[in-house]
Amino acid sequence: MPWSTRCMFKILRKQKKQEDPGAWRGRLALRDVVVVSLFSFLLLAAVGAAVYKEYNEEWRRIQGEFKGLVAEKFCPELAESVETGVQQIWVPELHRTDRCITCHLGLEWEGLEEEKHPFATHPESELIQDHPFTEFGCTICHGGQGLSTDLYGAHGLVDQREWDDTLKDAYLAADYLIDDSSALIQMNCNICHRYERDTEGMEFLNMGKEAVAKNGCRACHIINGRGGVIGPDLTYEGDKHPAEFGFDHVAGYHSVFNWHMEHLKNAKSVVPSSIMPEFRFTSDEVQSVALLMMSWREMDIPVDYLPGRGGFKEEVSPEELEREEKMMSGPGALFVEKGCFACHSISVFHVFSPTDLGPDLSNAVEDVPIRFTGRTLEEFLKEPTGTMDFILKTAQYQFEDEKEANEFIEKLKEAHEMVEEFERRGEPLPSKE
Repeated sequence: MPWSTRCMFKILRKQKKQEDPGAWRGRLALRDVVVVSLFSFLLLAAVGAAVYKEYNEEWRRIQGEFKGLVAEKFCPELAESVETGVQQIWVPELHRTDRCITCHLGLEWEGLEEEKHPFATHPESELIQDHPFTEFGCTICHGGQGLSTDLYGAHGLVDQREWDDTLKDAYLAADYLIDDSSALIQMNCNICHRYERDTEGMEFLNMGKEAVAKNGCRACHIINGRGGVIGPDLTYEGDKHPAEFGFDHVAGYHSVFNWHMEHLKNAKSVVPSSIMPEFRFTSDEVQSVALLMMSWREMDIPVDYLPGRGGFKEEVSPEELEREEKMMSGPGALFVEKGCFACHSISVFHVFSPTDLGPDLSNAVEDVPIRFTGRTLEEFLKEPTGTMDFILKTAQYQFEDEKEANEFIEKLKEAHEMVEEFERRGEPLPSKE
């Protein structure tokens, strides 16, 4: 280091030693004052912003507009009686706290039927008489986030399809291309009405229930404790998280609703290993069955909320139970367990296919040689051709060993003998009806 530089450092150190220590303390105190002042300013600004936000909440403006509407439509005295502030309905039995009425103030007012939301009277007053707000709240039927008091939080003007419990409104129904704007609300109706076959006001989901019964879905799936085990248990299908669905083969938006739609149209296109047949549902049936399955959720609903106070028991006729018993435990149970009935009826055993994609196997002993140029039933099942060659090689339908194959052959021979007996008596074979 040069001599001149060393001299300069010595002079500076000497000046620092001679400087008044109080000056250093003064500079430190000034710095603390600046920091504390800045922090105080920021704290004051935050408190001010919070106060401003509190007194400029959207719901305050809406309540002011509602009071103005009441004063104009009825009288100023009535407007003054309108309760303001955050309003809520607490329904502990349903674990619900709904603040929707903070903005939807006119729900029970007569004379506001023609007003727009959020001031309109709730439609279908008879429905509200059976489902009073104080006992049911709002979100158990409509969905949405009951604790929220702002439009975005309560209504979900973000992408509603990502929510666990979306607001079941007409906009979301239109987003899903559902013509019936109340169809999504009917999903929530089914929380309590799931064990009814036909519920007034639930026509769209009633269609789905009819389709499930008509197409024999229970033969492969357990639903409400009854059914087969070839397919997954569907009792609480609506509780499945979107992450549990595979969307690799689903076109369009990857939502649970779209997954069910595509799967119901063509199960193999969504799950290549699926053995579920095509049921040729109509577009409305596909939508209604998809919504029906999404409504099957495990909910803690007190028995007093169930219609008729009938408890958690599905309506099943003796005739239905008898049909199911014949299919599941009768002489044709083997064909149900293996899944053959998905495409084939064996009517002589009272086993009826929901699709009838293939021929009735009751007379397979005579039918196979005609269809496959003189080959016997035994030869065909052990060396199948065409579609059956592919099907009998899949994991579900492949025979475990020769013993199992022979068991099926003997059952089909038994069916043929029963067909001959029906013919001798001049009686028709059993039918689905």
